[in-house]
Amino acid sequence: MTEVDAGAVRTYLVDLQRRIVERFEAFDAKPWGEDAWEKPQASELQGRGITRIVENGGLLERGGVGFSDVRGRKLPPSAAANRPELVGRGFEAMGVSLVLHPRNPYVPTVHMNVRFLVARATHAADVWWFGGGMDLTPYYPFVDDARHFHATCRDAVQSFGSDLHGRFKAWCDRYFFLPHRGEARGIGGIFFDDFNELGFERSFAMVRAVGDAFLAAYVPIVERRRELAYGDRERGFQAYRRGRYVEFNLVLDRGTHFGLQSGGRTESILLSMPPSAAWRYDWKPEAGTPEAALYAEFLPPRDWV
Repeated sequence: MTEVDAGAVRTYLVDLQRRIVERFEAFDAKPWGEDAWEKPQASELQGRGITRIVENGGLLERGGVGFSDVRGRKLPPSAAANRPELVGRGFEAMGVSLVLHPRNPYVPTVHMNVRFLVARATHAADVWWFGGGMDLTPYYPFVDDARHFHATCRDAVQSFGSDLHGRFKAWCDRYFFLPHRGEARGIGGIFFDDFNELGFERSFAMVRAVGDAFLAAYVPIVERRRELAYGDRERGFQAYRRGRYVEFNLVLDRGTHFGLQSGGRTESILLSMPPSAAWRYDWKPEAGTPEAALYAEFLPPRDWV
């Protein structure tokens, strides 16, 4: 049986964070800030992380790419909710998570994360799994952007199983959905969790393929849309839809809940929040407008590829 190599996962994640940040630093020729943090040995949660953050850039109004590697004595409820046999186990969790909020409303917000968790106990074998994915949240979407993003997600996992893209896309559509609104957060992508079915080496290879595909999925969209002209109307709608992003991340997101329940670093957990958002009471877009097209043509799940 192949041995689980948490050190190899850690090395990959640190390098992935570096590569992504360097690419976006090049867009604006502006260095990102770095906040290295560490949990003390005596605390309930131990470990370290590096949060890379930019605010008020030319492209990104706010962007964060965080790496964390933490250990705790007991899995938090969000991690054991679907695995009751793991309640009470100690754990090590590591991952890279990012959210990029561009200034231009024609450039979509994007989220990506890849993560690895080992649940340990003295009386039983370790249990491990990977999770992750990426999803796109446009405000003024374009069909060719949606097709490109989804095709890149498909190609990342295709060689690991012909059924994986269909499964992961459907999982993403279900997961990034606001039931209290009856609408999707964005146009989806891929999402998976509790994944170990290929064995450690192949599962890890698949996760690397997903992480490595992020720049290819998102950068061409940025390059096509970042110079499009916009005004107050577009910025106002962007802020309104960002409100949905906030609602999902605070109310529903499993990763946010895991971080807060496990005693993680709050600033790093909430780096996904946009710099500004807005809510309107019972607002509906006017028929025939670009804003209405988002709801009618893009948010309902569909097969883009």
